[in-house]
Amino acid sequence: MSVDWKKDRFRAIERGENPLVIAKMKSGYAVIGDTQFLPGYCVLLAYPKVYTLNDLTIEQRGDYLVDMSLIGDAIQSVCNPRRLNYSMYGNSDAFLHAHIFPRYEWEPEDKKPYPVWQYGDLWHWEELQYSEEKHGELRKKIKEKLIEIMKEKYGD
Repeated sequence: MSVDWKKDRFRAIERGENPLVIAKMKSGYAVIGDTQFLPGYCVLLAYPKVYTLNDLTIEQRGDYLVDMSLIGDAIQSVCNPRRLNYSMYGNSDAFLHAHIFPRYEWEPEDKKPYPVWQYGDLWHWEELQYSEEKHGELRKKIKEKLIEIMKEKYGD
């Protein structure tokens, strides 16, 4: 599969060409992370696309933060990490997106107390990049759980 969709993830979602999409939520799209050195790492892409959380109304902010936590609930249920970390930056990709990182007991002791960015080169290792063959089943399980949680929490 070509990675051309990465040049504009939102347009790829609109065209149905973004293979990382897990589910459409009230505030955006849940996607599995490009890299899976921490299995279950996901991202919430705000949609419509905005620059920052502060560009949303108070109600939209609430929806976004709840959606972020619902993704965390799904990851917790499927992956059973020791904890979850939530991060929003926007320095490299200047649009609102939240990272949801599962953190595990098996991580090296020198990495456990620090942000995942301390993992350095692992972010770019080819064998850790998302592939349907290696990670498709995990994405499917997170999707199924997230849909179940959304039905329960949204009440729709």
